[in-house]
Amino acid sequence: MPTTLITGASSGLGAEMARQLADRGWDLALAARRTERLEELRDEIVAKHPGRRVELRALDVTDDDQVFEVFRAFRDDFGVIDRVVVNAGLGKGAPIGTGRYDANRQTAMTNFVAALAQCEAAMEIFRDQKRGHLVMISSVSAMRGMRKTVTTYAATKAGVAALAEGLRNEMLGEPDLDIRVSTIYPGYIRSEMNERVKKTPFIVDTRTGVAAMVDAMEKEKANALVPAWPWVPLGKAMRHLPLPLVRKIM
Repeated sequence: MPTTLITGASSGLGAEMARQLADRGWDLALAARRTERLEELRDEIVAKHPGRRVELRALDVTDDDQVFEVFRAFRDDFGVIDRVVVNAGLGKGAPIGTGRYDANRQTAMTNFVAALAQCEAAMEIFRDQKRGHLVMISSVSAMRGMRKTVTTYAATKAGVAALAEGLRNEMLGEPDLDIRVSTIYPGYIRSEMNERVKKTPFIVDTRTGVAAMVDAMEKEKANALVPAWPWVPLGKAMRHLPLPLVRKIM
């Protein structure tokens, strides 16, 4: 069976991705800091799909050495890793200049620098295999600079999208490598990261939102705003509208 490696798989969008990919016939390599949550998720998946293979490893994505060790170990487990989903992320943040550099730095290191390490580790495997599918989880907030508590988060997600596009650009010039790169821009999807946020417009439940994400992955889309409604038209509007109007949308 094909294998997908997912980071940040112990909860939220990552855990639901694992469930839905298992439903679609994928074996899974799941990594996160909280191994007890991973074990519960594995037991749930295997109970539903007795033939499914699910391997687990503890991973703090901000530990560069551990990222490479874990990715290589999963490759050794399965022989081939067909897809890597760079999903682990953090939503902390504070308005710039208000004394919470610690929170903004933690978000930047987790969402971008750690994502870079995961890309390096994934691409090392894919180059050796000469094939693979790299999926970067960005955000609709990457469309434009955001204000207040979301400023740093949005900047990291824009960086992730640019990193993915750079790799996609490079692979166009590598005909001997069958490596595809997808950037997924989730809109507002309810998860543990945002469960305390109330009155969020256009928000969908976790299962619905992740189903749209997984559909885009399976189609290996280069870029996908999900769910398509309303985020495809809103995303285009956010890119081109004057900033005062963007403030009214987001």
